[in-house]
Amino acid sequence: MSVIDPQLADIAASFQFDGTIDSIEPYGDGHINATYLVVTGTRRYILQRMNTSIFPDTVHLMRNIELVTAFLREHGKETLEIIPTTAGTSYLEDERGAWRAYVFIEHTVSYNLVPNADVFRESGAAFGEFQNYLAAFDASQLTETIAHFHDTPHRFEDFKAALAADVKGRAAGCRPEIDFYLAHADEYATITSGLADGTIPLRVTHNDTKLNNILMDETTGKARVIIDLDTIMPGSMLYDFGDSIRFGASTALEDEPDLDKVHFSADLFRAYTEGFVGALRASITPREAALLPTGARMMTLECGMRFLADYLAGDTYFATKYPEHNLVRSRTQIKLVQEMEEQDDVMRAIVADVMAAGDGRVSGDTQEGGRADD
Repeated sequence: MSVIDPQLADIAASFQFDGTIDSIEPYGDGHINATYLVVTGTRRYILQRMNTSIFPDTVHLMRNIELVTAFLREHGKETLEIIPTTAGTSYLEDERGAWRAYVFIEHTVSYNLVPNADVFRESGAAFGEFQNYLAAFDASQLTETIAHFHDTPHRFEDFKAALAADVKGRAAGCRPEIDFYLAHADEYATITSGLADGTIPLRVTHNDTKLNNILMDETTGKARVIIDLDTIMPGSMLYDFGDSIRFGASTALEDEPDLDKVHFSADLFRAYTEGFVGALRASITPREAALLPTGARMMTLECGMRFLADYLAGDTYFATKYPEHNLVRSRTQIKLVQEMEEQDDVMRAIVADVMAAGDGRVSGDTQEGGRADD
């Protein structure tokens, strides 16, 4: 038996774990919460200290997770299983921090990078199915765990404020990047305006649709569970689709300094769209379908301007390894947006093909005149 940190042992004793605790070790490579693997004589569990700097409203964060996991479980979907404290609450909060525990989901694997189109297609199906299962859930029950998280106009105002302040005197060295985001200002309200006027449905959104937030069965390769529900909030499904495409359909890492290696892959876009729409076809609206390419572009623009705003502000939010790290990240996003714009007709044709394949129509019947956000 390994030596267990006394504080961790005391915290773990406050949860209803089965059996005697044999070990508690750091687990995973997440950068937000501190995560530990708890091993007992009978089961394995995940123990986490939640980051209350990023998520200060622990009460509503955990309430969101409780509501969504209960709904999914009631409808027969495998999901995270919260382990209650000995007091019967969903989390523990004291002078040592805010802690929660889940059952460890056995016989699964996850990926940090897209290894092939099949895995990306399966990830699309997983997040599409997640949306589809929760289509009947009243998203207004949920609380924003991070205010204005995917409010692109609000992010643009933050960007302009960072530009005006220019606290590190960096603006002069990145005028082309600054001008790029300023030039797209008329696009930023596309999704938020649609949510406001009801033309885009309010849904339950995950908001952090990285590939490694899907646990896939180690034998079948099929997605089993969506994890990391801290950012689950009301929003548009275009956020989840768009953010998946932003990182998953890129041929390079988010911080690749050689832009010649950074390309938007229409093939990966097709694979993800096939999986996502295939799972969500029962509830996706024509307007949402038409805006899928827009969602991909919008989330890439939003993330890129956040990187650049943080660079201008002195790198106060995103962790960096060298002075221009956030600027490099912003440039990769610009390259992806530019290639998405060049391939806009291709993306829309792919969506039309995928939609038509599900209802027997001739390819192109879902195509709207002009750009969907015009």
